[in-house]
Amino acid sequence: MTSDGMTSDMTSHGMTGHDIVGDAEARHDTRQASSPLAAYRQSIARGGFVDDAAQDQAIEHLEACFHALHEVAYEAPGVYLWGPVGRGKTWLMDLFQRHLDVPSRRLHFHHFMRWVHHRLFQLSGTADPLTALARELADEIRVLCLDELFVNDIADAMILGGLFGAMFDQELVLVCTSNQAPNQLYAEGFNRERFLPAIAAIERHTQVVELDGGQDHRLHPGRAHPRYWISRPGHPSALHGIFDRLRQEQPVSNAPIELGHREIAVIRRSERVLWCRYGDLCEAPLAALDFIALGDRFDHVLLSDVPRLSRFEPASSIARGTEDGVARVAAGDRDFPALSRHDDGVRRFIALVDECYDRRIPLYLEAEVAMDELYPHGYLAFPFRRVLSRLREMQLARFGRDLP
Repeated sequence: MTSDGMTSDMTSHGMTGHDIVGDAEARHDTRQASSPLAAYRQSIARGGFVDDAAQDQAIEHLEACFHALHEVAYEAPGVYLWGPVGRGKTWLMDLFQRHLDVPSRRLHFHHFMRWVHHRLFQLSGTADPLTALARELADEIRVLCLDELFVNDIADAMILGGLFGAMFDQELVLVCTSNQAPNQLYAEGFNRERFLPAIAAIERHTQVVELDGGQDHRLHPGRAHPRYWISRPGHPSALHGIFDRLRQEQPVSNAPIELGHREIAVIRRSERVLWCRYGDLCEAPLAALDFIALGDRFDHVLLSDVPRLSRFEPASSIARGTEDGVARVAAGDRDFPALSRHDDGVRRFIALVDECYDRRIPLYLEAEVAMDELYPHGYLAFPFRRVLSRLREMQLARFGRDLP
C-alpha cells in the first residue's frame, strides 16, 4: 500500500500519539511500561495526572483489548471511547496504541477519510471497492485507532455504512474516540438508514465505554501562555509582535497562499508562520482536507478579526446543503436549531482548531469578544464545546512547540 500513498499519508498525519500534558519526557517514561494499564498507573503515581474513576474503567477495557491482541488465537474486541470534551479519551487511546507490538495506525478521523476518498477514487471500476480497501488495510495493520469520530457528511456516512462492516470482516480491530455514542452518530443526517449498518457493526465489534461526567482534564493546571486576545479598536494588533517573534529570521511576504486551488489572502507569512484574517480563511469555500494541507505547511497559525460567531439573522437565506433541502421535501418540516449566517465559517473554524490541536500547532487568535462569548448557542453548539475546551488548553505553555 505504500505505492498508493496510504503509508506515507498515515505516517505524516498523526501516527504518534500525544498526551494531555504534551511532555516529551512523560511520553518516554510511559513507553517503558509493559502495558497501557501499567503506563496509566505510572502517570497517576508520578502526580502529573488526576485519578479518575471513568478513566479507570476505560483503561481496563483497553488493557483487555491489548492482551487479546497479543494472544493470536484470541478474538480481540475493539474499544469505542465516548464522552464529553476533555475527559482524556485521546490520551488513553494513545497510551494503548504506543504499547502495541502488533501493526497499528493512529489517525485523526478527518485524515482517515481523506485517505479513504483518495483510494476509492483510485479503485474506480473495482467490483467491490470497499472490500478491496478493507483488505488493503488488513494487509498492512491489525489495529486502526481513530481519534474524534464524528460524522456529519452524507458522502462519509454512505461510505462508512459499508466500510466498517468490511473492515471487521477482515478481522481488523477498531479503537476510537468520539464525543457521541455510536447510536448518536449522524443522528439528524439525510438517508441515515444507510449509515445504520456502520452503527450496528461498531456496537457488535467494540466495547462501547462512556467516560461520563468528571472534570475537563485539558484544564489541568499549568503555566499560562496566552494565545488569545480581545481586539481593541484603534489599537495595533497584538499579533504583530507575536508574528515577528515566531518568524525569527525567515523572510516575510504578504503574497496569497493557495489552498484547495484557491488563493487565500494573508496579512503576513513566512516559511513556517501564517497570519490571516478570519474572513479570508474561514469564510472561503475550503474543506477539512484543505486545513490538513495548511497544517502540513505551517508550524504556527495566527488568525485576527475573529467576530462574534453566534448570530441570529433569519435563516431563510441560508443555504443548508443538498441533504437538508431534500430532507424537507421528503419528510416535511423538521425542528432544526437556529442557523446563523456565519455557520459555514464556523464549521471551517472548527476544522481549523481540530487540525491545529491534533497536530500540536499553536493557534493565536485575536477576536472581537472573549472566548466564552464566541459561540454560546446555535446550530453548532455541540461541536463548539469541544473547540472551547481545546482553545483553553492552547492557553497553556505545555501545548505545542512554541518558542520562548
